[in-house]
Amino acid sequence: MADPIRWTYAFVDRPMKGFARACGFWTSVTATKLSEPRGEQGEFVTLLPDGTDACVKAQGVDAGDGGAHLDLAVEDVPALAESARQLGAEIVTAEEDLVVLRSPGGQPFCAVRWHGESARPPVVPGPTGATSRLDQVCLDVAPTRFEAEVAFWSALTGWESHPGALPEFHLLRPPAGLPFRILLQRLDTARPAAAHLDLACSDIKAVRAHHERLGAVLVGHGARWAVMRDPVGGTYCLTGRDPATGSLPAPA
Repeated sequence: MADPIRWTYAFVDRPMKGFARACGFWTSVTATKLSEPRGEQGEFVTLLPDGTDACVKAQGVDAGDGGAHLDLAVEDVPALAESARQLGAEIVTAEEDLVVLRSPGGQPFCAVRWHGESARPPVVPGPTGATSRLDQVCLDVAPTRFEAEVAFWSALTGWESHPGALPEFHLLRPPAGLPFRILLQRLDTARPAAAHLDLACSDIKAVRAHHERLGAVLVGHGARWAVMRDPVGGTYCLTGRDPATGSLPAPA
């Protein structure tokens, strides 16, 4: 890795048609407020926390249902982009402070200039006392590309890399203070590269009820997870992890 990753941004990518509604939902569940819009169509906004550095942004997209992607903030953008290229990524567009890339498996991400961000937003309290934190970007990977994607992201970030709690998961844990983990999930069937956002929740049922009051709907659930759709149809997950540390609870 040529240049350490100093900060990360998770992007909520949603169709322009429902972009304002999506932004309203995500500011509510992250306890943030919207920046002034940027871009020719007002398609970029930052979700601003109170008193700490932002780490979530939203982008309106013209085609498709949206999803999520990561921005990796570094001091030397061209160096990170070149490292990614040598590891098998494709450079889509390149500017001085922004390079748009695709991983070997096709997942979009960006290398961007670091502007000194260092203060991670705190956990978000809910109306019933349950807490949550948007802390993970999950890359949904076709089975034939999974091992290559694990190798790519592990080498590019240089983060702690180890198998997840289930065989279909692999976790990249960043250095202390960075806001997002990367979870790679091996799918059962082939499909184009995609990503979604995960929130760590102290009480999934309570957080889920809060999100449903804000317009989200439940898609499916298990003992420690719930798949949700936000008010414009974007998929994300609530997971039963400690919002402060991101870790699963210790076995009883």
